Amino acid sequence: MLKFFKTHPKTGAALSGGSAGLANGLFGAGGGMLLLPLLQRTTKLEPHETFACSVCIILPLTIVSAVIYYVQGGMDFSKALPYLIGGAIGGVIAGLTLKRISAVWLHRILGAVILWGGLRLLLS
Repeated sequence: MLKFFKTHPKTGAALSGGSAGLANGLFGAGGGMLLLPLLQRTTKLEPHETFACSVCIILPLTIVSAVIYYVQGGMDFSKALPYLIGGAIGGVIAGLTLKRISAVWLHRILGAVILWGGLRLLLS
């Protein structure tokens, strides 16, 4: 089935983006964790390109989710502001160091974050 997406990249891209948007909208996070392996399996992007592409895709998806949450009365931007500042600083640092970290270590770090998040959710 994955070969189908490599020969029909627009279909793979649409399904990958839709899955990431669904996860991001439902859970407030996790879209990138879904998107990264989907991009790796359904596109011909290099490992560092998939990480960068994932980040570029998640930003608009997150903005869409935030606007919908806000319109429906479920979001108070003043409560999110302190986290946005720290997140922006972390994003700058990560963006500057992405090419200095091997793809193997990027996968290991992402795997550790996914495991930590999953265990935390299962045990809470």
